[in-house]
Amino acid sequence: MIHSKRMDGVKWLLFFYSVPARPVSSRMRLWRRLSKAGAVQLKGSVYILPDTEEHYELCQWLVSEVISKGGEGTFARVSAVETMDNSEIAETFRAQREKDYRSIGKGLEDIEQRISSIKKGTEAQGNKGLHEAFNKLLKEFEEIRKLDFFSSKAGDALSKRIKGISLEVKGISKTESKSRKTEILPKHIRDYQRRRWVTRKRPFVDRMASAWLIRKFIDKDAEFRFIDEKDMKGLDKRFVTFDMQGGEFTHIGDNCTFEHIVKAFGLKDRAVRKIAEIVHELDIKDDKFRHPETNGIGEILSGIRTSAKSDPDALEKGMAVFEMLYASKT
Repeated sequence: MIHSKRMDGVKWLLFFYSVPARPVSSRMRLWRRLSKAGAVQLKGSVYILPDTEEHYELCQWLVSEVISKGGEGTFARVSAVETMDNSEIAETFRAQREKDYRSIGKGLEDIEQRISSIKKGTEAQGNKGLHEAFNKLLKEFEEIRKLDFFSSKAGDALSKRIKGISLEVKGISKTESKSRKTEILPKHIRDYQRRRWVTRKRPFVDRMASAWLIRKFIDKDAEFRFIDEKDMKGLDKRFVTFDMQGGEFTHIGDNCTFEHIVKAFGLKDRAVRKIAEIVHELDIKDDKFRHPETNGIGEILSGIRTSAKSDPDALEKGMAVFEMLYASKT
């Protein structure tokens, strides 16, 4: 990586080419090779790379390839680009890498959700493929990191995040052989009227869906509160905990919290069962169910979580989404 303090001494390689309009595959192959090397497109068919021996050799090969396809290609070593200073060029590289990192960040969100599900009690099916998925993301991150020539902030932040998740994954590896309670005990709706339902802060898929289910079918006057899990022990019997580690309604076996509530209260509604499958897939991500609308619903809920002004605001908006989903299924 090239540090900002040494930007004045950075030299660049500018690669220019033109190839026949057809076949399109020739252009795509060139674009992929340049992209894989971390090149940034300045304008049209002009690309820029930091001047290194590896990049110099790449440009030589690309020029030979372009000529063999009936096109024209050349490259030049320069110490400056007239219309941009070196810091601006470096920032262009950082912006490109930040785009590449976004898919890694999204994948890490999925891993974090799966870890949360496992910690709350999801059985081995919820854990299936977790290590493989994390290692795949780690490999992809390391490949992008090699191209992060000017050490973007996004890359540094992801690196720290990955280290934390790695510790979580290793912790799960040590405890995954331990047995967990898998029996869902029957409950009576009459015992859960006008109760205060408590869950974790920053509600997302399972908590939003469960809150909707509770108010729709269990307790129409339910109140919801948000706490840190460490504060759960201080609650009295007036409170009902859900989607929290050790909570009354949480992950059991390969059931998410929503499924736990459905089964505990014996809800037979067909639309609810379909929603349960969608929530399961969004929360546990074990490919047990497949519905075409699942990803779209997940994106909407992610938008709510990002834009909501408070936890109650996020919960209410999420519940509204599930109300509309229910209406579409009945």
